[in-house]
Amino acid sequence: MIFVLGSLAYNTHASAAPEDSSRLITVNRILIIGNKITRDRIILRELSMKSGDTLRFYQLKAFLPLDRNKIYNLRLFNTVEVRALEIGPSQIDLLIEVSERWYTFPLPVFELSDRNFNEWIQNYNADLSRVNYGIKLFQYNLRGRNETLRIGAQFGFSREFDLSYRIPNLDRQQKHGLRFDLGFSEPENIAYFTNDHKLEFLRLDESARVSRSVSITYSYRRNFYQTHSFSVGYRNADIIDSLPKLNPNYYTNGATKQQYLTLTYSFDFNRQDVFAYPLNGFRFYAFLGQNGFTTHRGVKQTEVNLTYGRYLNLGKNFYLSNFTAGYWSNPARQPYSLYAALGYGNQFIRGYEIYVVEGSQFLINKTTLKKRIFSRTWRLERMPLEQFRHFPLAIYWKMYGDIGRVENYPQYEEENINQRLSNRFLAGWGSGLDLVLAYDAVIRLEYTFTRESTRGFFFHLKKEF
Repeated sequence: MIFVLGSLAYNTHASAAPEDSSRLITVNRILIIGNKITRDRIILRELSMKSGDTLRFYQLKAFLPLDRNKIYNLRLFNTVEVRALEIGPSQIDLLIEVSERWYTFPLPVFELSDRNFNEWIQNYNADLSRVNYGIKLFQYNLRGRNETLRIGAQFGFSREFDLSYRIPNLDRQQKHGLRFDLGFSEPENIAYFTNDHKLEFLRLDESARVSRSVSITYSYRRNFYQTHSFSVGYRNADIIDSLPKLNPNYYTNGATKQQYLTLTYSFDFNRQDVFAYPLNGFRFYAFLGQNGFTTHRGVKQTEVNLTYGRYLNLGKNFYLSNFTAGYWSNPARQPYSLYAALGYGNQFIRGYEIYVVEGSQFLINKTTLKKRIFSRTWRLERMPLEQFRHFPLAIYWKMYGDIGRVENYPQYEEENINQRLSNRFLAGWGSGLDLVLAYDAVIRLEYTFTRESTRGFFFHLKKEF
């Protein structure tokens, strides 16, 4: 039989007749082929079955596609096949065949300093001086244990250096993990103020801010789908003396230094079929953070962020997805450097990409109806590297609608600024195309209308939510 999920297909085989669906089957051997770098235990961790297990045939049929998805969602393989091979009336071997990705990426950095492509075009007229350049080294699946090392050196509009090392599997049960992060940034241009929901930048020939950060994160993967994470960190930053004159609230009361501890907890319950571009399942994510503990250093902030995404396969290549996100912080009065906003990452309302709508609380909801209009995978035999011979392409046409509301900051209310898009419902709707490619790449082409009677074409390089 063949199970198909989105643009991904994989084979399973079992010869039992439908009327034998309740008969007992014992798993004999588990065979893995194709993993030249990845260790067997990384793959075996994702299986619902192990050698010697006895189960019903109908359970086997349910486990095979679920286990295939879990292995694929490690993001270590281009393709994954899981097959049940019958070797007797009541015994099977499991055959897992994988095709590994390329894991070492020394990538040149040539990216925008702005939040997205649309802001760079519409707000800053595609100013090339706002481009960052440098190099980043990504080493995925280090030691074959799904560890990740990232080293970055960036220059141009904003100088940054960072080091990150993630170890998701510290123990034999692969439930405990650690991540270490170091960061240093020294931009000559920083956003120091928001005017009519657009960022204003300070341009200098010297460093406007020097920031340093360090953090360590412990993760506990309780089961296949639930992960708890605890993090502790320290941040220290200095700004030049002229910046508080432009915005005394950048740091509290015109200060030029800011330092504080951070403590965070997050819970991720992820039952998406394919993380890179989900079409079925759900994901719930909860975040609780504490920035600083004493007001005498200018920082004391509690943050809560909750998100929930639901994905439904409607049949006949139609799919429906809905996403809700809520944010709350306290107290509402904070230095400008800690202001939160719609407009960063994936938390924005489509059609408002060129704006930041800041506030201590916000709530958004996004709904998308899509239809897969094309799906094909090519095998590029002339490609010299095996890891790049697999080239899938799926195209989805979609219609969508977003709504949301942001509670404005007290300072903006008192100064009568940045109120045009806050304290009111925002709405955006439109249509577009999604292109899903190899290595989790997603290209989104959208044309959106808003409640404020604006319209425009928007381009994105990541999934919508």
